[in-house]
Amino acid sequence: MFRFGNGMFEPVWNRRYIDHVQITAAETVGVERRAAYYEGAGALRDMVQNHLMQLLALVAMEPPMAFAAENVRDRKLDVIVSAQPLLEENGSGANFVRAQYGAGWVSGAEVPAYRREDGVNPRSTTETYVALRILLDSWRWAGVPFYIRTGKRLPKRTTEIAIQFRRPPLHIFRSVSPTAIASNLLIINVQPDEGISIRFEAKLPATRMQLAPVMMNFRYGSAFGTPVPEAYETLLLDAMLGDPTLFARHDFVESSWALITPVLERWRASGQQDVPAYEAGEWGPRDADDMLAKDGRRWRTL
Repeated sequence: MFRFGNGMFEPVWNRRYIDHVQITAAETVGVERRAAYYEGAGALRDMVQNHLMQLLALVAMEPPMAFAAENVRDRKLDVIVSAQPLLEENGSGANFVRAQYGAGWVSGAEVPAYRREDGVNPRSTTETYVALRILLDSWRWAGVPFYIRTGKRLPKRTTEIAIQFRRPPLHIFRSVSPTAIASNLLIINVQPDEGISIRFEAKLPATRMQLAPVMMNFRYGSAFGTPVPEAYETLLLDAMLGDPTLFARHDFVESSWALITPVLERWRASGQQDVPAYEAGEWGPRDADDMLAKDGRRWRTL
């Protein structure tokens, strides 16, 4: 919501300037001691329906009339209600991918496949990775895809929102700079190193005209010299103060479930026993890469 307090962001926060948005919640851990719960939940229920829907709403919401609980939650609800169905009219699942981690290496340690974890059914079809392509029917976001992914046993623990802007309409430096111009990128680091990064083009320090992408980084810890409170610390304090702004309202929760339930039913009805696998320590299955490749895009390298 930082854009509502900074005039430089809001004017470009729309389909005219933004090409697409990627929201990533990656974990290096496996199912750990939560197999009894996770077997009945999976990544879609465990992470997407609540945490990632909240991040999507915060990025895409319209400005509230005031920074008050009901105003903010009304605008967040508008985002989820405007989402197009994930299951297409022909019944295809082109907008979502699921997978399950296999054996591999994470952070220098060998780890077992999900089906070999304690308490997990050896024939389990529970997904540990989900990628979604969400389109919003709104004047601000029409035609701008929001790509969401979450998974366990990925190479890095991070939660971030990456807003990729459109390229300049004309590459006027083509004749003097062989380097392709990278799209401007705004990265909101949610955890573990909270902050904001901006990627833009700069001239290399030489007599020849050549451009290269550079990063400008802001981190809360180094900028203010104090640790950022944990997310649950903030929520617990808000609960004691009676401030519901950051809490999901019942209609938001119901709308989130309405969006993902057809996907769950599709998986259940398919009776598919062999869920696509990805090697632990990799960034998910090839199907997730293919989903973006069909749009001429690719996942950001973290």
